Amino acid sequence: MAKNKKIPVGVVFSTDPTFEFDFGTEEEIATLPPQQQNLKVSLDKKARAGKQVSLITGFVGTQDDLETLGKKLKNLCGCGGSVKDGEILLQGDFREKVVTWLTAQGYKAKKVG
Repeated sequence: MAKNKKIPVGVVFSTDPTFEFDFGTEEEIATLPPQQQNLKVSLDKKARAGKQVSLITGFVGTQDDLETLGKKLKNLCGCGGSVKDGEILLQGDFREKVVTWLTAQGYKAKKVG
C-alpha cells in the first residue's frame, strides 16, 4: 500500500469538519552575498561509471540563485551539468577554471581534494 506523503505520520482521521492540517511552509534561506559564500570545488568520480565531474558545494541561498550560478558556470566551461540537492555538477574536470572565475566574481572558493 502506497503511503500518501501529504498526510504526516500520526494524523489518521479527524471528526472536526473544518480541520485542515498545517503542512508548514518551508522558508527559503536568503542568498548570502558572494563575499560571505564559502564554496568548495572538488572532483568526483563515484557512482558515475568512471566519468569525472566537478562538484561545487557550500552555496547558501535560494534554489533559483543556485540554478543561475550553475548556468553561468556551465556556459563558462562549455559543458553540461546539473543543479541538484544544493550542489552544482559540471561534466568534466574544470576545477581550476571554476575556482579562478568564482574568486574573480568575489566568492570565497577553495579547491578541495
